[in-house]
Amino acid sequence: MIKIDAIFFDVDGTLIDARTDIANAVNYTLKKLGINERTKKTITSYIGTGVKDLIAKSLGSENTGLADDAIKIFSAYYIEHSADEAILYPHVDETLKFFKDKHKYILTNRYARFADITLRKLGIRNYFMDIIGGDDENCLKPSACVFDSVRPKLKIDKNKAIIVGDMAIDILTGKNSGIKTCWVTYGLGKAEEVRPLRPDYIVNDMIELKGIMR
Repeated sequence: MIKIDAIFFDVDGTLIDARTDIANAVNYTLKKLGINERTKKTITSYIGTGVKDLIAKSLGSENTGLADDAIKIFSAYYIEHSADEAILYPHVDETLKFFKDKHKYILTNRYARFADITLRKLGIRNYFMDIIGGDDENCLKPSACVFDSVRPKLKIDKNKAIIVGDMAIDILTGKNSGIKTCWVTYGLGKAEEVRPLRPDYIVNDMIELKGIMR
């Protein structure tokens, strides 16, 4: 077991399954703009690289001029409906409670306010000291800047920090930042994309984190 002081958690695909709510918000946006709706599977494939990218891909290259309006529509709708059907993955609450003495942070490409409201509605926001969101489009995962920009303020020892996420982008963020990495296999990530990155740890259930760190 490794000594860890700070744990950085991804949101979508790691802590919560919000695919339905995100798909509904995207399709509401498309409908308002007179654009054909997309399947949940298609929209899910766009999750992970930030709201701007999610909307751009959902709109399609022929509708790039509608991006600003689309983001406004999406944001207003999603704030109200971010936890209509979202659920915690198994053992998330139990695991976060177990690590009550660790410094825990959210590290996500979601806008911070989106993460905040969803985590509050699902009852786990109080476990985290801060939310590092994807509000700066020039500083998103997998760039090390998302970690480096807050490390001095948070006074984190890289050797005692780990990122827990479900996608290649999370593991790359950890590698780029020089911290430990843990891949959760049950989320949105694809094994063929993540395994070649050689995450330090792999778990099939959040509860397994108990056996990795102390």
